[in-house]
Amino acid sequence: MSRVCHAPRCREALLALAVICLSAPVSARVFETVEVRGAEFIPEEDIRMTCSAMPGVDYADYELGAIEDCLMSTGVFEAVSLYPEGGALVIDVAEIDNRPGRIEAAVSYVSDAGVVGELSFEQYNLFPGTYGALNLSFNSEVKALEAHLYRADAFSETLDFGIDLVAREAHLDDTNYSERGVRAEPYLAWTPDEHARLELGLGWRSYRMYDVDSAASALLLREETGEISAPYLRMSAVYSGGGEEAAGALEYGLRLDHYLWNIGTGEALSDSRLEASMTQPFGGSYRLLGTVRAGSVTGLNGNDTRAVDRFFPGADTFRGFAPRGIGPLDGDDRLGGNSYLVASVEVQRDIGKLLSLPMQAGLFVEAGSAWGLDDTLNGAIDDDWHTRASAGLSLSFEVANTPVSLYVATPLREKSGDKTQAIGLSFTTRF
Repeated sequence: MSRVCHAPRCREALLALAVICLSAPVSARVFETVEVRGAEFIPEEDIRMTCSAMPGVDYADYELGAIEDCLMSTGVFEAVSLYPEGGALVIDVAEIDNRPGRIEAAVSYVSDAGVVGELSFEQYNLFPGTYGALNLSFNSEVKALEAHLYRADAFSETLDFGIDLVAREAHLDDTNYSERGVRAEPYLAWTPDEHARLELGLGWRSYRMYDVDSAASALLLREETGEISAPYLRMSAVYSGGGEEAAGALEYGLRLDHYLWNIGTGEALSDSRLEASMTQPFGGSYRLLGTVRAGSVTGLNGNDTRAVDRFFPGADTFRGFAPRGIGPLDGDDRLGGNSYLVASVEVQRDIGKLLSLPMQAGLFVEAGSAWGLDDTLNGAIDDDWHTRASAGLSLSFEVANTPVSLYVATPLREKSGDKTQAIGLSFTTRF
């Protein structure tokens, strides 16, 4: 005999079942961290943020499933899996093996080089697991070509491999010589953690200093040379830290580079460079910035350096002074220095919007010098340290996603013969 459920009783049963289902506890969990695994080309932070997988959030199982579906819907993953592991939520992804890339043209203006046209190309998976990039920049004075290949985790999870190729030719209006150089460098990069990076490269460089004007300094005439072609060694260390625990935490960075140029020849050079920076937010909308840049080059076999080996701070690297505006001088010829040091301190403040553009204004002071020559033409050239200093105002903003940096500076201390520059501008617009 079959039983028939009377309508009132069925409604009551269904209502009771619904109440039980709605009141049943849903399995949920708060994760301390969110860890991404399997990402090769897509930044891990982008994967976390795309579908809002955040630490400290109470996630039910169906919400984790929704995040999986959301990530799969982006069309860039073959598979996505979310699962707990200790106090972490693991997002395990398998990227679609495609070849994302782009071709881009740009026009830049920097105080040191003027208007520069650029054409660039980059391609992920140019070769399996290998990133490739090509950049061409040019104007009437400078032409440069850079090509890069980079394979992350080439030999282990922390050991990468790359190849750099750089070619440059310059006929600067404010120098009485031309220069040309090509170098190729395979290198290893060790990244023990996200803050530290060590690189070791062994490459080959060919360069020359030529077309020295007959009216140029006697020193430049002596330094003119044909092709110098030889191997070189590069060692680099990069470290950055801070800024993680709180929005107002100190951020800092340090980079050291050391080159041994022209190995195995009588033109061997030791070339060391340093750059250190720090940023300390304070008072809500203020930040303190500090930068130190320094370098030193010397011959290893009693050989003299050339102008193409020496340092020429100025413009964006020493605001208030023109490109190649300081250092040892012979007549009208800038000779550069075997050593240089420039330190900068700046206070920046967010000043809100002007013409609907968010802006940051700054007040800065810079000081330093370029000094030292191997040949002073029997003391005719003054190559001693002479302190220069400058102060100025900076303004940074964006126009149609194009960063623009502008400064106005004046020297506080200068030496006779220095070339000053009151206004500096830099921007890059891409299309």
